Parts: sequence; structure tokens; C-alpha cells
Amino acid sequence: MKKISGNKQSGTQMKAGILRRGFLRNTSSSISWLALCGLLAKHARCDETLPSRTHFPAQAKNIIFCFMDGGPSHVDSFDPKPMLKKHEGKPIGESAVSKRSQSNANRVWLGSPWKFQQRGQSGLWVSDLFPHIAQVADEICVVRSMVGELPLHGNQNLLLHTGRILGQAPSIGAWISYGLGSENKNLPGYMLLNNDWVPNGGLENFGSYFLPASHQATMLRPKGVPVDNIVPSDSSELQKRKLKLLAEQDSEFARQSADPLAIQGAIANYETAYRMQSTIPEVADIAGEPEYIQKMYGVDSSDKYQQHYATQALRARRLIEAGVRFVEITCPSFDGNNSPWDQHGQIKKGHEKNSLITDQSVAALILDLKQRGLLDETIVIWAGEMGRTPHTPKVTPACGRDHHVNGYSLFIAGGGFKGGMAYGSTDEFGNSVVENKVDIHDIHATILHQMGINHEMLTYRYGGRDNRLTDVHGKVISEILA
Repeated sequence: MKKISGNKQSGTQMKAGILRRGFLRNTSSSISWLALCGLLAKHARCDETLPSRTHFPAQAKNIIFCFMDGGPSHVDSFDPKPMLKKHEGKPIGESAVSKRSQSNANRVWLGSPWKFQQRGQSGLWVSDLFPHIAQVADEICVVRSMVGELPLHGNQNLLLHTGRILGQAPSIGAWISYGLGSENKNLPGYMLLNNDWVPNGGLENFGSYFLPASHQATMLRPKGVPVDNIVPSDSSELQKRKLKLLAEQDSEFARQSADPLAIQGAIANYETAYRMQSTIPEVADIAGEPEYIQKMYGVDSSDKYQQHYATQALRARRLIEAGVRFVEITCPSFDGNNSPWDQHGQIKKGHEKNSLITDQSVAALILDLKQRGLLDETIVIWAGEMGRTPHTPKVTPACGRDHHVNGYSLFIAGGGFKGGMAYGSTDEFGNSVVENKVDIHDIHATILHQMGINHEMLTYRYGGRDNRLTDVHGKVISEILA
């Protein structure tokens, strides 16, 4: 990915008695690893951001991921299914039962409580659940044919973020940071705008795992002090002396360690944290934004959850303007929900509450990026980890939808993606994909492609193999690219 030059010998010296065959075997599998160690160690200690080189010209420079934790219902948002209302209350039958969703033959079809309309010049179908996103329909590309692996929040969250249902791998944000770095030496490459809720799957959704620790997410809170200890307690000169001492001690330890990269990553984090003190308070403070911009995002809302989400969405725009490569925004959890969009009951009440919190801010983010000339170079992703069943145990005023991974929707805007289009389709009930099946590896591959990265070439040697975000999967979906 990056130009690799130089070669450093590891702390453990080659012993004279080593067999030639073993030496050649080890060298052939790790020569690029050693060179990368040298490169990353240099990167960790330098005061300048490392210039990155893409595999081919990039269409986008930054990514904002609006994570809709819990599984928004595809048949109530971007995938209209009139047959559900026509057959509402009728048993789904054996042919509609799936082992990968919560289903049995006695469940009944459930129509959407929201009406769908064709929006914008493109005529893209968007339901009344999202009145603000409906206004930017011409900017979004809806993928209606997503499939997952397990109808479990934790596994699907990890799959969405890391490409693996068990996690134990870096998040997509960490991979982007590792591959391209940050455009601003005072800020990390990956920032998480958390809304007081850690999703199922835990912080591993946002971790760097075997990549250097400098690429894991740095978290900003929606209220109060955005980052702990962001205001220094020591003078600048004293801080510099402490950092110098820590760097000297850690560098010496790294030279004696069998795994110097973890230590070099810690050094890089110390130095980034020091530089963040002068940048984060300014970027996180939205008070200087024009009043009309704050209102556009919903910062003035009477709903505290919407206030928090709007604040984070506005910060996301400011962060990518400041040079952060990957920004993720999570949803607030309300009423003690296990996952914000996880409405097994009260689907209308719960989804409308989530829409109130997020809809205006997401649409404002897209519009704001466009009016600033940033949407063409910024990818905005709106996605949950799964969809919801088009059926329910029994139709009642308080009924809901359960977990569904056989076919669901997400959307992408900006960054060279076609706007005002839907790709793929589910059957007439929204129960399973019937055209252009897409999995998360394909989405990851396509996003990396737009960032100028060949997903098969962005690798990291770990556990005796070259690992990548898409593992052994993934294809670029050229049909959705402009």
C-alpha cells in the first residue's frame, strides 16, 4: 500500500548456527514485515504525517459512517413492499421460513405503518419514516440486497465493522487509518463520536486489534468534556520533557521486545494525544457555527437525544474538514433499549423515536457537505448491522419485527457513488434477496476502492498470514459507482 523502504533488523539477533534453509524460509515470509516495522516505527516517532500513496487515483478522501445500531427495518424505510399490507395477518408458510432469521410457518405478514413515496428527480422510494432523508434522495444510493450471516446483534456488528462475525480483527476505520493515515498531524486517523452507548460486540467494533494501537478509534462524547484530560494539567514545557522521557524509555524497551510495533504504537498515541490538546477543543466546539447551520442539524431540538446526535453529526463534518480520515457516529440509546433500532415490539413508536433523533441530522450532514463542496470527496454511509423481519408473531397495535439477515438495506452518499438509485432487490415480501446479492465484504471492497485502495493489496502480516479487511472475500460493485 505505502511505499516501503529500508529494513531494520529485529531486536532478536540472528544466531550464527541457524540453518540456511530456515533462514531463507523465514526471510521470504517476513522481509516485507521487517521493512514495515521500520516504516511504522519511523512513522510513530515523526512529527509529520506520513504521506500516503494510493493504488490508483482516489475518488474520496474521507468517510463518515452513521451507524444505526440494532437493525432498522428495510421494509419500513427504503424497500417498499405493498404485498405485505395486502397479505397482512396471513401466515407466511413453510416456504418463507429461514434459519437465518427469527421465523416459523405460523408467523404472519406485517405491512408497513408508513407510506412510501417516490422522491426527488430520481423517483427513489423512501418512506415517510424519514422525511428529511427523503429530501436528499437524489444524493443517496440504496443497496437493497444486503445479506448477513447470523441474526445476532454482536456477531453482525462485528461483521459490519471488522468483516468477521467473531471480530478479532481491526475495524474498517482502523484499516483506513493504517492505509492512508490522517491528513492532520494533530488528529488521529479514526474518530468515534459515541452517544453514551457501546453496541453489542463491545469496543472491539472500533479497535485496531493486530494493527498498531495508533489506528484504533479515539472517542468523543456528545456532552461535557469531549475527551478525558484534554486540558493539560502541566505546562507545555513540562509535558514535552515528560513525553521525551517516556519516548526514550519506551524506545529502549521496544528495541528489546519481540513485538516492538505495539510499543511504537503507544509512543505514537502519546504524541498524538499531546498534539490533540490544541486541536480537539476547537474542532469539537460547535458554538461558532452559524445559527442556521445548528438549526439545520437539529442542535436546537427540545429532545436531548436529538441534540446529542445533531452535535456529533456537526462535529463529524468539522473533523473531516480538519483532516480526519474516518469518523463514525453511533446512535443514542433511549428507554434502556438493548440496541436503539431493535424494536421487537412497538415498531412504530421505536422507529419513529430513532428517526426523530437521527433523520434530520443525517440529511443535514449530506446537504452541508454538498454546499461546501465536500460531498464529492466524502463517503457518507448509513447502515445497521441487519434488517428486520417482514413478519411478526401476531398483528397487534404494539407488535414489532425481529432479526433478519436474509435481505436488508443500507445507503451510501457522495464519494463517487451514484445518487438517486437503488441496487439489488428482495422478493415481493422483502423476505430474501432475489437480485444482486451483496455482503459486507463487497461494501468494504467498494469503499476502499473509492479511497484509492485495492482491497486485496491492503494487507498486514499477522498469525503467519497476510490479513486484510475483506479476508478472502469481496468484490467491487462497479454498478453503483459514478
